[in-house]
Amino acid sequence: MQTLHRDHSGSLIIPPELLEALGLQAGDSVSAELIDGALLLRRVAAPPVKDTLRQAIARKNLQTGIQFIKGVGPKLSELLAKREIRNVEDALFCLPHRYEDRRELTPIRNLKPGSTQVFHGTVQTADTMTTKGGRRFFEAIVIDSSGSISLKWFNANAVWMKRTWKIGRSGIFSGEVSFFGHQREMHHPDVDWLEEGADVATVMAADQLNFGRIVPVYPLTEGLHQKGMRRVMAQVVEQFLPDVENVVPQRLLPQDYLPLREALGLVHHPPSDAALADLNEGRTAAHRSLAFDEFFFWELGLALKKRGVALEEGIAFQVTHRYTKELAKLLPFQLTAAQRRVLSEIKEDMMAPHPMHRLVQGDVGSGKTVVALMAALVAVENGYQVAIMAPTEILAEQHWHNIHHWCEQLGITVALLTSGMKGKAKKEALEQVADGRAAIVIGTHAVIQEKVEFFKLGLGIVDEQHRFGVVQRGVLKKKGQNPDILVMTATPIPRTLAMTLFGDLSLSVIDELPPGRTPIETKLFYESRRSQVYALIREEVAQARQVYLIYPLVEESEKSDLKAATQMAEHLQQDVFPELRIGLIHGRMKPEEKEQAMLSFKGRELDILVATTVIEVGIDVPNATLMVIEHAERFGLSQLHQLRGRVGRGSHKSRCILLTQGNLSEDGQKRLQVMEATTDGFRIAEADLEIRGPGDFLGTRQAGMPDFRVASILRDGVILEQARSIAFALLEADDWLISAEGQQIRQELVRRWGTRLELAGIA
Repeated sequence: MQTLHRDHSGSLIIPPELLEALGLQAGDSVSAELIDGALLLRRVAAPPVKDTLRQAIARKNLQTGIQFIKGVGPKLSELLAKREIRNVEDALFCLPHRYEDRRELTPIRNLKPGSTQVFHGTVQTADTMTTKGGRRFFEAIVIDSSGSISLKWFNANAVWMKRTWKIGRSGIFSGEVSFFGHQREMHHPDVDWLEEGADVATVMAADQLNFGRIVPVYPLTEGLHQKGMRRVMAQVVEQFLPDVENVVPQRLLPQDYLPLREALGLVHHPPSDAALADLNEGRTAAHRSLAFDEFFFWELGLALKKRGVALEEGIAFQVTHRYTKELAKLLPFQLTAAQRRVLSEIKEDMMAPHPMHRLVQGDVGSGKTVVALMAALVAVENGYQVAIMAPTEILAEQHWHNIHHWCEQLGITVALLTSGMKGKAKKEALEQVADGRAAIVIGTHAVIQEKVEFFKLGLGIVDEQHRFGVVQRGVLKKKGQNPDILVMTATPIPRTLAMTLFGDLSLSVIDELPPGRTPIETKLFYESRRSQVYALIREEVAQARQVYLIYPLVEESEKSDLKAATQMAEHLQQDVFPELRIGLIHGRMKPEEKEQAMLSFKGRELDILVATTVIEVGIDVPNATLMVIEHAERFGLSQLHQLRGRVGRGSHKSRCILLTQGNLSEDGQKRLQVMEATTDGFRIAEADLEIRGPGDFLGTRQAGMPDFRVASILRDGVILEQARSIAFALLEADDWLISAEGQQIRQELVRRWGTRLELAGIA
C-alpha cells in the first residue's frame, strides 16, 4: 500500500512510478475518489489554456496598486489604505454604504422629515449657539426662495466652521431632515460648495458624477472627501470592471441573480429608475447577487471541510462502558432524554472511522458539561487523551473543579493548564500531558501552545466555541492524529449564524432542562425602588434561601460612578445587612480563594454572595433563589441570560431583579425588555443578534466571523440558505470540484478563504 500526500495547495502528490502504472503523465489533471477504502484515480479535462491565460491577466489587473490609478498620488493612496483599499479589487468591493437621490433638487419648503434629501440654498447666518442646558453647537441658517432650514453641528471646530460657512455662500446640501418645533433642521449635512456666481443648473448639468442621478455615498476616513472618492471609484469601475471574472456559472445562480461583473457595475452606478429605498436597504437584484456570491464561496469552503473530514481516516472508538457506567452510578441525578439523545449522536460519531466534528448547543443549565465528560470517558476508555479548551481561566478552573471531582473517584488524572500557571505547577502539568499520565487536560488557549505536546490525543472539546475561531479549532486538531472534535456553546446561536460559522459541523441541541428546574421571574427596577429590592433580599433570607448580588466592576474607579463589588460588599455588610452573612467573589482573587467563597455559599455558610461576572458559569447552588444585577444596562443580553441561569436550579420559585440607574440608551432599553419578556435562550439570542449585529453578538472578530463585504446575516438569511444548498449540491455533482469548471471555482475559493478556512489540506 502506498500513502499519498497533498502539497501546500491541497493537490495530491502522485509518484512518477504510480503515474506510469496508471497510464498517466505528469501535468495531467487527476480526480481522486475514495470508494470502499480504495482510492480511484482518473484523468479529467484541464481548462483551456487560452482561458487560463486570460484569467491570469485579469486577476493580475485586479491586483494593480491603487496608487497607479490616474489622479491617485501617494497622499490619497495612504488615505484609501486606511479604508483597506490598497488595490483595484479592494476598490471594486468597497461598496456604497448608502445612496442619495440627486436626480432633482427639492425646494426647502418641500423637504420631508424622516428622509435624506438634497437642496440648494444660501447661507443667511452662521454662528456658535448655546442650548438652555448650556450645550454649545454651531448653527447655520440656509435659505432659498421657498423658505429656510437650520443646519446644526455638535462638537465642531467653531473657528474653522465660522471661516467656512460665510454669509452669502451658496451650495448644494444633503442630509436627513427633521423638525424641531416648527423649523426644519438637518444635523451634520454634506455640502458641495458652488463657485461664486455659478448657476446651480449649469453646475449640475456639467458634473454628472455628483448630480443629476442617484449618487453613491462611500465610507470615508478623515481627509478623504466624497467627491474625490467618487472620482476614483468611477475610474476604477470604468477601467477594470471587465477584468472581474464571473466564476460562479450562470446555471448555478438562482433566478433573477446577476453575474458578479454586472452586479458590481449596478451597485456602483445604479440605474436612474432604481428604487432608492431598495438601494439603501441592500435589496436590489445587484445587492442580492453579490451577497449570494460571498455566501456561496464561504459555504462551499465549509462543505469541502465537512467532506474532507468525512474522508479522513480517524479513530474508530469502541464504547466499552468501563468508565461511563461508573460515572452514571456516581451522579446524583438521571440524564434527561435530550442529554441521552445527544450523547448517543456523539457516540455514533466517535465509533465511525472518520473524525467527529460536532457542535452541541444547550441553554444555560441544560447539562452540557456532563455530556462532554461522558464523551471524554469514551476516549479515555480507549487509551486516548482528551483536551478541553475554555475561553477564560475562570471557566477552565470551574471545569477542572467539577470534572476532577468525578474523575478522581474513577481513578482518572485530570490536569489543569492555563497561561496564568507558573513555575513548578506548569512544568508538572506539561509533563503529565506529554507522558500520558493526564488522561484529561483542561485549560485555556494555553492547551494549543506550541510547547504543549500530547502523548496520545484522541478527542478535543472546545467550550463556548464562538469565542474561538476556525483556526484555533484547526490547531487543536493538529495536536493529535486526526482526533475527534466536539464543540459546545451555552450561547444559543440563531440558525443563519450557526450555518455561517459552523456549517462544517454536525449539530446537536440539548433542548430540555433537568426536571425540577423552575421558571425564573424577571423584573426591571429603577434606582428609586432600591429599598424594595433590599426588602426582597431580606424576605428570601428569612425563608432560608440565598441571594446573588452582581456588580459590573471589582473596584470603583475615580472616572466611574458604577457601584463596584468590593466596596459594595463592605457597605452592605456594615450599613444595610449587618445581621446577614455576606461573601465576596471576583476574578482577581486567587483560585483557592474563589473556590472557598463558592464552597461557603454552596454550604449555606453565606446568605448573600456579592460577585462580578465570575459566577456567570460553573456554580450550581439550588438554594439560591434571588439574583439582583446592579447596573443591568451595562451587561449584554448573553451575559444577563447566563447570569440569570445561576438561579432557578432548585424546586423553589426564583426571581431575577434587573436594577438600573435609568437614562437608558435605546439598545439598553430593548435588552432589559427582552430579559423581562422571556427566559428562552434562542429567542434572546435572536433579539441579541438583531440589536447588536453579528460581529458584536459574537464578542470579537477573533470568533471566526467571516468579513463579508456585502452580505448581511440578518438581512440575507434566505440568500444564505440558497447559497448553502447550491454549494453542497455542487459538491455532490462535482466531487472535489475536479471538472474544468470546478477547478476554476476551487481556485477562487482558495484565493478568497483558503487561509481563513484552513483549506490547503482539503480543497
